[in-house]
Amino acid sequence: MATVTEPTTAAPQPAQVPEHGTGETVDFHVFRGTPEAPSGDKAYQVPMVPGMVVLDAMHWIQKHVDTDLAVRWNCKAAKCGSCSAEVNGHPVLLCKTRVDEMPAGPITVRPMKTFPLIKDLVTDVSGNFAVNQKITPFTPSAADAASPEPWRIKEPDIERLYEFRKCIECFLCQDVCHVLRTHDLHERFYGPRFFVRVAGLEMHPKDVADRRDLVREDGGLGYCNITKCCTEVCPEHIHITDNAIIPMKERVVDRHWDPIAWVGRMLGRK
Repeated sequence: MATVTEPTTAAPQPAQVPEHGTGETVDFHVFRGTPEAPSGDKAYQVPMVPGMVVLDAMHWIQKHVDTDLAVRWNCKAAKCGSCSAEVNGHPVLLCKTRVDEMPAGPITVRPMKTFPLIKDLVTDVSGNFAVNQKITPFTPSAADAASPEPWRIKEPDIERLYEFRKCIECFLCQDVCHVLRTHDLHERFYGPRFFVRVAGLEMHPKDVADRRDLVREDGGLGYCNITKCCTEVCPEHIHITDNAIIPMKERVVDRHWDPIAWVGRMLGRK
């Protein structure tokens, strides 16, 4: 589980220059507050250390200045997806964002805009897990489910799914998606992360469920206009638009608007 730093009773320790610091300081403007009492950005000066990432700076602030700064994190290796936030307006993983690669000037650190604020840099992403529960899970055929033998799948039939399995559920793609971020259509749109999940299930050679109507009607797939902003922010470099969303759109089109398929469905009803 992710670690969320909450207020402590210990007094802040005196600010100290790190042993291996460069002697320079970096200005950070960090959002502070809760939905009931948003304080806005607070300025901090953090000693620079070679190779420092933004999450390091947040930890320094917690230890030396404000012990009640809340930030979600866990592995600090860009694999758990916990420390998602927005740095200089861009959705990123704090543990993967190097300070020495940032442009000159104050570095702003704010919570993800798309999700409800809990405190400081921590947002409520539980709505994503509610969406996940709506998706029909992996469904093998009755014969495959009953077979005592291991399934045998040819590599070309399964290799396209490896990319989708890299998702760490950081929800940066959900955060940057304009359908959720700007238009707030959370109740009508699953979002990029879950179109990736559906694509992975639909393309699995052993899955027999049909989720095309689900993503078209409940998932709102048609709202996506393939701007590829989700692909641009993915820390695992998943080609969300090209390899998941567009193929799903093609499958929906084949089902509902392909004239030959339409005739087949009509004949099947008679």
